Amino acid sequence: MTPLHFSILVAMSKNRVIGRDNRLPWHLPADLKHFKFLTMGQTIVMGRKTYESIGRPLPGRANVIITRQTGYEVPGAIVVNSVDDALQVCEETSVGNAENFIIGGENLYRQALKFCQRMYVTEILRDYEGNVFFPEFDRSEWEEKQRDKHVSEKDDNLEYHFVIYDRKV
Repeated sequence: MTPLHFSILVAMSKNRVIGRDNRLPWHLPADLKHFKFLTMGQTIVMGRKTYESIGRPLPGRANVIITRQTGYEVPGAIVVNSVDDALQVCEETSVGNAENFIIGGENLYRQALKFCQRMYVTEILRDYEGNVFFPEFDRSEWEEKQRDKHVSEKDDNLEYHFVIYDRKV
């Protein structure tokens, strides 16, 4: 059996903000398109608050939602009560070289950093106010594999980079 591949997928500001009041503090259509391109046909794993900020299971993907709430149900998604349960679901449902994406929030990212092999990070080169942050991580454990630089002319020339980091072996 092929080993499971877990990746973090996150957009964060220079000051590591990933959310504000259960919403993204920026509007970057190119990042949403990038997210869709990467995750289509794959499994996405998210916390309940992240799911509720999206408001529906995302089509074309297996949606796994982690919550401590008992009896929480979402038609079209698999609801589990722990990260370990989510990993088990991914193991049971993944085929071939499928990639399993951890898409937030803060607590799930903190737990997932230890077992993910790759991070897809949209680095937004501006500080934002927020109340949800991507956790600190040891950059010496990660190697930058790719960086694509972009500027959003619609959003006051906001510079952002799509970056891929792989865990060093």
